[in-house]
Amino acid sequence: SHGQRDTAQILLMRGAKYLPDKNGVTPLDLCVQGGYGETCEVLIQYHPRLFQTIIQMTQNEDLRENMLRQVLEHLSQQSESQYLKILTSLAEVATTNGHKLLSLSSNYEAQMKSLLRIVRIFCHVFRIGPSSPSNGNDMGYNGNKTPRSQVFKVRKVYDVVRRIDVKEMNFTKHAFINQTSHEQEPLELLWHSLDEWLVLIATELMKNKRDSANITSILLKQKGPDHQDATPMPAFAAAGTEGRKELSADVGESKKYDAGESKTYDAAGKQEACADCQDVISMTANRLSAVIQAFYMCCSCQMPPGMTSPRFIEFVCKHDDVLKCFVNRNPKIIFDHFHFLLECPELMSRFMHIIKAQPFKDRCEWFYEHLHAGQPDSDMVHRPVNENDILLVHRDSIFRSSCEVVSKANCAKLKQGIAVRFHGEEGMGQGVVREWFDILSSEIVNPDYALFTQSADGTTFQPNSNSSVNPDHLNYFRFAGQILGLALNHRQLVNIYFTRSFYKHILGIPVNYQDVASIDPEYAKNLQWILDNDISDLGLELTFSVETDVFGAMEEVPLKPGGASILVTQENKAEYVQLVTELRMTRAIQPQINAFLQGFHMFIPPSLIQLFDEYELELLLSGMPEIDVNDWLKNTEYTSGYERGDQVIQWFWDVVEELTQEERVLLLQFVTGSSRVPHGGFAHIMGGSGLQNFTIAAVPYTANLLPTSSTCINMLKLPEYPSKEILKDRLLVALHCGSYGYTMA
Repeated sequence: SHGQRDTAQILLMRGAKYLPDKNGVTPLDLCVQGGYGETCEVLIQYHPRLFQTIIQMTQNEDLRENMLRQVLEHLSQQSESQYLKILTSLAEVATTNGHKLLSLSSNYEAQMKSLLRIVRIFCHVFRIGPSSPSNGNDMGYNGNKTPRSQVFKVRKVYDVVRRIDVKEMNFTKHAFINQTSHEQEPLELLWHSLDEWLVLIATELMKNKRDSANITSILLKQKGPDHQDATPMPAFAAAGTEGRKELSADVGESKKYDAGESKTYDAAGKQEACADCQDVISMTANRLSAVIQAFYMCCSCQMPPGMTSPRFIEFVCKHDDVLKCFVNRNPKIIFDHFHFLLECPELMSRFMHIIKAQPFKDRCEWFYEHLHAGQPDSDMVHRPVNENDILLVHRDSIFRSSCEVVSKANCAKLKQGIAVRFHGEEGMGQGVVREWFDILSSEIVNPDYALFTQSADGTTFQPNSNSSVNPDHLNYFRFAGQILGLALNHRQLVNIYFTRSFYKHILGIPVNYQDVASIDPEYAKNLQWILDNDISDLGLELTFSVETDVFGAMEEVPLKPGGASILVTQENKAEYVQLVTELRMTRAIQPQINAFLQGFHMFIPPSLIQLFDEYELELLLSGMPEIDVNDWLKNTEYTSGYERGDQVIQWFWDVVEELTQEERVLLLQFVTGSSRVPHGGFAHIMGGSGLQNFTIAAVPYTANLLPTSSTCINMLKLPEYPSKEILKDRLLVALHCGSYGYTMA
């Protein structure tokens, strides 16, 4: 009749005892499980010791995290001192868990989950901040929140997660820690320990195998007979100068111990140490990476949304080599712990070459794993459909009606699942969804809408620079982006292909002059000729301006300010070619690109899609084509000394037969620049100046030489390998490690 809070208040005022029930469940357990912050507040008023009990509950995996957040959020609203007390206590628990995680003897999975859970709660409370009193009412309700700056001023910017200068951190750690307040100290100790580990590993990476025995003996010293009962990793129990001295002492003791044993044990120990050292990074990478994730979360919680902490950027730059080593050893760390790479493009660029070197299949798995992370009901195979969430479209106006219903639909619900029904029909299910995507993908390139134009090869499409003849063109481009984003999100294939340059625009990759060939092969050849020849004395009289067709009328457009009066010379011709390319391929269709990406990014984050290149994006959106090897062989030409009956050519086709479908697609892309076989088969493959058969040219063999290609003439330059095995090995290396390069050697 009174409610939990008032009941607890009445009972405690009358002297009721605080006891667990027969199952050991206490009143506080029940309150935290239900997220009853007000009742927890009453219990703590009468039994202050319960405050620390709540803090310790953050380590209990059986308690729902959102309920704990709710309770601590309420408690933190009572006063600034309570808010700081909660943060300090959470920081202490996080630091304890972090140091346990850094110990190789601890259970990695349990400690990692515990640390990240506590830090998530810490960051949540940190962002909430305390409330101000309001007319004597409960401070947790209807109170105006203290301005953020005032919260920080309480302790000179609350230093549990404050930014400090890296040089100060490196050279005056011990002095700094002694000077910090009680609230500042806990997490900074953990970050300093993390820094010590990374510095130590960086040092060892620079040493040879002989010297690496020292770190192995330290990191693995619990294996030694005289360290079995010792606390693991005492050198890193605290950070700072003392930690370094302790480390040196440990190394010295290790040397004395080795010297005192027999020569046989000494030799065996060193051999084992060297072998173990090869795996030291594997043993520590996940643990350190989890602490790095916690550090990133704490740095981020005091930054505005969308901004990366300068302190964290500095940290990544400082430990660049070690972090790259971690990612090289286990790229999945990026998705497990290095979320900052997916959220910070500046940092992602440092690791992109490592990421893109991973197998396409693995990157696809990571892409969907992260894309769908945290979505409710993701594990439900048959999620019931709400009638209001069904996309009801008309077959006779499928493009316009779909555009209307998708624009009104809830984006979050569309990410979870799509249900489509055609007006006047009863059918629903995945078959209808597939048909919807199939019809829509054809409608997107319907000439009646003037959104896309066919490229020179007749099989791919490019945004129409004159699409504004359709007054709704930008809304339709946004809708086209939504459809492709939804298709990719739900692994639905579309039956259209775009030009290489448009895939680059989706990925944010700059276009180059070779991309012009898709819309104007002759113009691309002219640009190539300018780059390949000395134009000093040719009298071309080119300037940094070009004439372009605007709705049938020719207009002169400057490539840069004052371009009409700037002559193209041998020295600046490369800039001219790039600016012409950007005008033709980007500037002319920039509004269309922007509108498309606005829709696409509603469902596919830019940070995730950049895991792929333009060739792989095509495969993700349109699937892997079937390749008829017999048709391929029948329509292949040979030159530069090769003939159909040559041994190397026979080996080549034997290898092609042995390749997987994915590898055949890679080979086709490697030689022609396209993953598709045109309608009609290999006899209809286009080159830079019309029909051009797949061609294999002989190249003198030298050791380790890789195949190369000239995509403008569909030519594979195949060295005269001495055996089928070497040919297959070199070909696979070229396909998997450099399948999109133009100068592999």
